[in-house]
Amino acid sequence: MRLRTVCGVADQLGLDFGDVPRKLVRVTPAKLSTWADCPRRYRMAYLDRPSPPRGGAWAHSTLGAVVHNALKGLFDLPAERRTTDQAVALLHRQWKNEGFRDPEQAAEYRRRAEGWIGDYVAELDPALEPVGVERWVSTPTERIVAEGRVDRIDLRDGELVIVDYKTGRHALTTDDARGSLALALYALAAGRTLRKPCHRVELHHLPTGTVAAWDHTDETLERHLRRAEEAADDVSLAADTLAAGGDQDVLFPPRTGRQCSWCDFRRSCPEGQRAAPALDPWAMLAP
Repeated sequence: MRLRTVCGVADQLGLDFGDVPRKLVRVTPAKLSTWADCPRRYRMAYLDRPSPPRGGAWAHSTLGAVVHNALKGLFDLPAERRTTDQAVALLHRQWKNEGFRDPEQAAEYRRRAEGWIGDYVAELDPALEPVGVERWVSTPTERIVAEGRVDRIDLRDGELVIVDYKTGRHALTTDDARGSLALALYALAAGRTLRKPCHRVELHHLPTGTVAAWDHTDETLERHLRRAEEAADDVSLAADTLAAGGDQDVLFPPRTGRQCSWCDFRRSCPEGQRAAPALDPWAMLAP
């Protein structure tokens, strides 16, 4: 309203300030992924205030968070103390039983995680000194500010490398790395934040000990950026229209499917409840 008033006064006085700068939309990979999965879930997570109640903890999310935190803690230590024993000790210190069926199941997956993280750390280069661990990076473009927190950023032969830890039940492929919008945005933002070229992205799957990698070009990164900007335009338009009194169910419709079984907002979404049965909190753990 204030902008319109200022512009109206300027018109009356015959002043020309040129085009009003467009407000940049701040986006993270998590927000864009949520929008792509289900606009209604996006609205509930990021726009509704108060936000609807979320479901309880998921065991696979607890497992992933514990492993990530242990690896972060490991790189906080001096290089000579980054041993497998220290990594396992950090895992124990971070461990939580949230979402698991019972203490016995939690103990079984803790033992599995000990093996994953021990094997992973044993293969690390002792001289490795990441330039970023859980580093927040950001870059403005003509239409958005892309930002997010990267698990690890390495420096190899003068170029940055994005490293993303994964603990899911399935091994990952080169196509997963190549097609990841999140990794591409991290590469762009890391290059801008740390002022070094960044094209390589890697998915480190700890359960299998495999690395899925892709070397982007400037052109492929630009294509991912265009995707992000187009999605951000859609989100921004929907949010602005909602704020102006638009119909929330038209602007942010549910996108139902198997994902409704594990949606955090399932209890607030009748369509999601009808679309797929609820899962136990431990159902998405690797068998």
